[in-house]
Amino acid sequence: MSFNLTDLYRESIVEAAQAPRHHGQLTKKNASVELHNPSCGDVLVLDGYFKDNKLVDVAFSGYGCTISQASASLMTDHVLGQEISKIKNEVILFSSLITEELSQAQKDQLGDCIMLEGVKEFPARIKCATLAWKAIYQLIENYEGQK
Repeated sequence: MSFNLTDLYRESIVEAAQAPRHHGQLTKKNASVELHNPSCGDVLVLDGYFKDNKLVDVAFSGYGCTISQASASLMTDHVLGQEISKIKNEVILFSSLITEELSQAQKDQLGDCIMLEGVKEFPARIKCATLAWKAIYQLIENYEGQK
């Protein structure tokens, strides 16, 4: 039996979509955003609670394809507890991951989100993979606009 990283990632992506982490709505939140991906029909609502310049709680709801749901699950897990400035940098890094080549050190910064790197081979799915990341960036912008 040979080890195939692509198959492992594929299984992990399906798993993340079928049993997503941080799925639901927050009762205590100070920012919320809803984004749509008309090309695939994905709808994502992202709630966040920020305190002391950190994202201390996050949840998503909505519906969409396996890629968008897995990306939202992986992204929320990845950014929870991080400072706002770091999250903004991670959004840029993730966008680069699925559109160009990154160094191994850059990939390592994205943790499990690296599983979505293969999306770059399917240009029609890039919007699905980036929807949650655009949402977290917009969520931060909304929160910072309230200050």
